[in-house]
Amino acid sequence: MLEEKILQDYKEAMKARDAIKSSVLSCLRAEFINAALTKKKDKLDDNDCQSVIKKQVKQHQDSIDQFQKGGRLDLVEKETKELAILKAYLPQEMPEEELKQIIEEVIVATAAQGPKDMGKVMKEVNAKVAGRADGKLISELVKQRLSSS
Repeated sequence: MLEEKILQDYKEAMKARDAIKSSVLSCLRAEFINAALTKKKDKLDDNDCQSVIKKQVKQHQDSIDQFQKGGRLDLVEKETKELAILKAYLPQEMPEEELKQIIEEVIVATAAQGPKDMGKVMKEVNAKVAGRADGKLISELVKQRLSSS
């Protein structure tokens, strides 16, 4: 299970005195505990763990954007390292070309005509990619494709 692998990696990072990795994994483990309490479970399954990790990834990406706007390159570097650690526990993201192909198939299948059908297309695309692509990217590609038709 993903939660157990993260615990093992946390222990190894502590032994290796890897401050950044142990800090990131410690925070992630705390988020797992909070999510388990919210769901009234003892342990999270892999899907729940991935949801927590994705939430953390999104927070780190937002932080990176804010730090770049503020000119804090030292914090951008730190957040980028932490982001890389988190992304290592997520499945490989789908290539953009493959995503565009799925969007095209869904548009044909749903007979979507324009931007008014975006919700219908998004629902189908999200079901097909099952978390292997960023929602923001999917939204941009669908909007771009529907507005050009």
